[in-house]
Amino acid sequence: MSKDTDLDIGLDRRTIMKLGAGAAAVATTGLAFTGEPALANEPAPTARPSLGAPLSRAEGPLKVAGQARYAIEQKLENMAYGVTVQSTRAAGRIISIDTSAAKALPGVIDVYTHQNSLKINKPTFYGAGGGATEVFTPIQDDIVRFNGMHIALVVAETFEQATEAASLLKVVYEDASPILDLDDPKAKPQPIDAMATAWGDAPAALASAEVKLNATYTTAREYNVPLEPHACIASWADGKITVWEPSQWVGGARGVVAEWLGIPIDNVRVISPYVGGGFGSKIGAHPHVGLACVTSRELGRPIKVSLTRPQTFTGLGGRPATRQNLSIGATKDGKILSIVHESWNETAIDETHVEACNNVTKIMYATPNLTSRLNVVPVNAVMPGWKRGPGENPSAWALESAMDELAYALKMDPLTLRLANWADVDPSNQMPWSTRQLREAYAAGAEAIGWWKRNPEPRSMREGRQLIGYGMAAGAYPMIRTASEAKIVLHASGQIEVLSAGTDIGTGTYTILAQTAADALEVSVGSVMVRLGDTILPRSALAGGSQQANNLAGAVARAAKNARDTLLSLAATDPKSPLAGAKISSLTFEKGVIRPARRTRGGISFADLLKAVGQTRLEVEGNTFAAGATEDMKNGADRSFAQLKGATEGGLSAHSWCAHFVEVRVDEDFGTIRVKRMVSAFDSGRIFNPKLAESQWIGGMIMGLGQTLLEEGYVDQRDGRTVNANFADYAVPVNADVPDVQVISVGIPDMRATALGGKGVGEIGVVGIAPAIGNAVFHATGKRIRSLPITLEKLA
Repeated sequence: MSKDTDLDIGLDRRTIMKLGAGAAAVATTGLAFTGEPALANEPAPTARPSLGAPLSRAEGPLKVAGQARYAIEQKLENMAYGVTVQSTRAAGRIISIDTSAAKALPGVIDVYTHQNSLKINKPTFYGAGGGATEVFTPIQDDIVRFNGMHIALVVAETFEQATEAASLLKVVYEDASPILDLDDPKAKPQPIDAMATAWGDAPAALASAEVKLNATYTTAREYNVPLEPHACIASWADGKITVWEPSQWVGGARGVVAEWLGIPIDNVRVISPYVGGGFGSKIGAHPHVGLACVTSRELGRPIKVSLTRPQTFTGLGGRPATRQNLSIGATKDGKILSIVHESWNETAIDETHVEACNNVTKIMYATPNLTSRLNVVPVNAVMPGWKRGPGENPSAWALESAMDELAYALKMDPLTLRLANWADVDPSNQMPWSTRQLREAYAAGAEAIGWWKRNPEPRSMREGRQLIGYGMAAGAYPMIRTASEAKIVLHASGQIEVLSAGTDIGTGTYTILAQTAADALEVSVGSVMVRLGDTILPRSALAGGSQQANNLAGAVARAAKNARDTLLSLAATDPKSPLAGAKISSLTFEKGVIRPARRTRGGISFADLLKAVGQTRLEVEGNTFAAGATEDMKNGADRSFAQLKGATEGGLSAHSWCAHFVEVRVDEDFGTIRVKRMVSAFDSGRIFNPKLAESQWIGGMIMGLGQTLLEEGYVDQRDGRTVNANFADYAVPVNADVPDVQVISVGIPDMRATALGGKGVGEIGVVGIAPAIGNAVFHATGKRIRSLPITLEKLA
C-alpha cells in the first residue's frame, strides 16, 4: 500500500484483520482489496460459528494496542490547525472583535469572524425539529445566541500557535437579557401540536376517577460526553472535499457538508473508520465541521479543528432539561381510566428541538382515555441534540415513577399494578404487537433480584445505618427500520469482503456483519473481512436509534443470497465451469461449495469456480429498499432515517422492551445513595451476538445510573455559562459507582419486525433505569424525589 493510499483511506496496513476464533473481521475503509494476511498471532480459522455466537469485538485488540487510527489522527501534508473562540455572553450582539494581536503572532495564517466571514449555507438536510445537527451556522452575523457559541476561528501553522492566538482576541459585546432555563419568567413555551396525542375524554375520566395522582417530574440538562471529543479534518482539492469526522452517520454528514459548501453531494467524501463513543452526539456534523470545511476551501489546504473538552459542552447540545406534569386516574382495584400528560423541554432560542416525552406514556399501559401535549421553551443555550433513548428516557422517568406512586396509593405491589394494566395491543394506534415479551421480563427480573421476598413497606428494611430499598420500572424503545445497502465481494483467493458505509461506534458492527455474512454463505467467519465508515461504500442508515445492526444485517443477508444465486448461475452457464450445462435448480451451495444437489460430497468451492472461469472477484449487492424504488428514492434514504418507527409494513407495532429491578442502600445519617444491585431483563428479539448485546445493555444501564444520581449541567445565572463543562465537575459513573449488574435476555426472534428477527439493543438499556432507582430510593427512605438527579441535598 502506497503512502498516498494510506493517507486516503485513513488506516494503516495492520488494521486489516481476518476473523479467527473469537474475533471478527476488520478492514480498511478503502475499496481496494490488499489480500494482506492476518496478524501474526491470530489463531487459525475454526469451524463456522453461527450468527448468535458470543464473539469478541474484532477491533478491540487494535484499540488496546493503539493501532486503530481515529478521524483526527490522520497525517496529511501541509495541514493547518484551527481553534474556535466562543462567546462569553448568553445574548446580545458583537460590537467588534479586535484580531490584530492574534494576527501578529508568528505562524498565524488568518482569523475568521463575522467581520470577514466565510460563507456557510444553512443546512436543511435533516429537516426541522430533529436532534442530529443544528441549523445554526457560525460567524455569519453579529448575533449572540448563547454563551459558548462559536464566534471566531483562528488558523495557524501549529495547534499551539492557534491556541495562543485565540486567547488574544478582544471582543466587545452589547449585552441583552437572556432566557436561561425553563423557569425563567421571560420564557415563552410553544406548543408542538403535531405531536399531541389524544383518545377518549381524559380530563372528564380523570375528574371522576376514584383514585387520582397528579405530580410533576423534571430532568436536568445532560451531556453526551463521549470519550473521543468532537474534532475533524477537512481537505479541499480540485473542487471536492474529504472530511475525516467521527460520525454515527457518514451519509448524513456528507449531505450537510454539501449544503454548507453549496456543492454537489458527489463531491463530498466523509470517512469515519472508528468512533470513540457518540451516544447520539455524532449523528450529525456540527458547526465546527462547517468552519473547517469552508476554511480548507478558502486556504486550499487541510485543516484540523478540535474542540476542547469544555467546548464540547456548548459546541453541540445534549439532552435538554425537561418538565412533565402527569395525572393518572384509576379505580380502587388499580385499573387505569385516564392519563393526562403535558411536557416542556428546552430548545435553542431560534431553533426547535422536541424531546418526545410522551413516547412511552402513550404505549405502555391500557387506558381508555389519554391526552398528551408537548411544548418547547426557547432559551439562550446551544441547540439540544439526541442522547441515548431520546424521548423515551424522560418519558419513562415520569410514567414509571407515577406508576410506583399510584401503586403505593392503592396499596398494591408495583409489579402487580403493571400487570393489571397490560396492553394487549398498542393503545396509541390499536396495532397488534409484533412481539412483546414484557411479562417474561417482569418474571425473570423479579425472580433474579428476589422481588417477592422484600418487605414492601417504605423504610422497613435496613442493615445497620444503611436503609435498603427495592424498586422496579419498565421501558420500551421503538424499532426503526431504514433501507440500507451492502456489497459482498468474493475473491478467487477465498477471501470474502463485506462493504458498507455504516460505522462501528463501539457497538460491534464489524463483528456482527462478519457473522451475518459467514452464516448466510455457510463459510468460516475467519474468511470474512468487513469494511465500514466511508461514503464511497454502499449507503447505510445511521448508527443510532438501535437500528443499524438490524438494517445492515438484513442488507448483508440479502447480498449473500444474491451472491449464492449468482454463483449457482455462473457454475451452470459459464462454458469454462466444471458444472457447465447443469440446471441451476439442480445445483446447491453448501459451506462455500457448489455441487449437484443429488451429491453429498465433492463439488467446487466458490474460489475454485472463480479461478476456473477466469475471474479474480465477484461483486454482488443487496439492499432492503422496497421493490420498485427509484434511484432518487434510494438517494433520499439518507434523509429518511426514520422511515418506519415503531410500526411494520404489515401493520404491527414493534418495540424492544425491558424490566429493571434495583436494590439501593441509603446512608441514614448522610443521605448518600449507593446502588447495590441492578437486574434487567430485555426483549430485544433475536440476539446476533450475546456478548455484544450484554455490553450494550449494561452500558445503557450505567448511563442511566449516572443520569439518576450524578449528571446535571449547571448554568451561571449571571451570564449563562455552563459552570461544570469538564470531567472534573460534570460527574459520570466510574468503576467505583457501578454495582453488581445482571442482564437477562427473554426475547424471541421477531421475524415480523426485521429480516433476521432482531430488535433494538443499544437504546433500551437506559430507558427506565432512572425511575427504577428513584422508586428504590423511595422504598428505602419513604421520601419521593421527582427531580433528577437524586442528590443527598434533595433527600435531606
